[in-house]
Amino acid sequence: MKKTIIDMHCDTILRCLQGKSLRDMEGTHINLQKMKEGGVAVQCFALFIMTNGDGADYGFEQKSPYEVYQALLQVFQDQMQQNQDLIRQVRSSEEILSGIRSGQQMALLTMEDAAPAEGKLERFAEFYEEGIRMMTLTWNYENCIAFPNSKNAIAHNTLGLKPFGYEALERMNELGIIADISHVSARCFWDVMEHSKKPVIASHSCARRICDHPRNLSDDQLRALADRGGMVGINFFYDFLEDHPEPRSTIESVVRHMRHIKDVAGAEVLGWGSDYDGIPGTLEWGDSAGMPILLDALSPYFTDDELDLICWKNFVRVLKDNE
Repeated sequence: MKKTIIDMHCDTILRCLQGKSLRDMEGTHINLQKMKEGGVAVQCFALFIMTNGDGADYGFEQKSPYEVYQALLQVFQDQMQQNQDLIRQVRSSEEILSGIRSGQQMALLTMEDAAPAEGKLERFAEFYEEGIRMMTLTWNYENCIAFPNSKNAIAHNTLGLKPFGYEALERMNELGIIADISHVSARCFWDVMEHSKKPVIASHSCARRICDHPRNLSDDQLRALADRGGMVGINFFYDFLEDHPEPRSTIESVVRHMRHIKDVAGAEVLGWGSDYDGIPGTLEWGDSAGMPILLDALSPYFTDDELDLICWKNFVRVLKDNE
């Protein structure tokens, strides 16, 4: 089964940083041909802000978070320019709807880790101007906004948004940048839920009831997202899907999480958040081109209308509600 798909998270721009091209690069989950084969109309490309020494392999160890952002933004812009005959950047729900109607491939820019704000509220207008429409508030490290998820239960449940984080959230709401609460602590999740005036997204997370990992969401969190018009994108990383002896993500585990989330919070809260090119291991369905395989596996448990919601309509709704 092939459907129009919006995938809310990938780290593929890092692969392009290594000199590869979105058009035809090999050894990655995503390239433009694989997207087309899989029905992916909109790929959300994250600028992953590597800090705390994680960017050493890319020459980023001496760069500030803002400098890392600028370098990755340039890579994204270069890819859009070089491949403009096949893909274009979009910045609004209306542009996405127009592109779907005309059969275009599209790229929506996002940021993983808001560290480049560096405590400067004016930076958010700059991010918005460049086309960023969703921002993961933290990665796995504390930043100027908030605290991340933690296996330390006390930290996970008590350390949330910082004072600047509340200001940043309000500014994001004003501008139309979706707050993405994947990676944040449980306390931060609830702080965002209580103070955001717009629906929020967990762009690449799974269900904690199915797989007990602090990156995943509890049933209460899933219901809170649904109640406030938000959504969660299923992450394909095996550690978030199941306790598995091998580094392998299975179709069955993805279906299990999606069925559970539907039962708890409804199909209106579901979407795709693959984390392609940011996760290790093998995927039973291969890569972005294999998305129809996942849809075939879901079809016994979801109606055709529900699959349309999951594949693209839910995200367009949340993006529009943030505009």
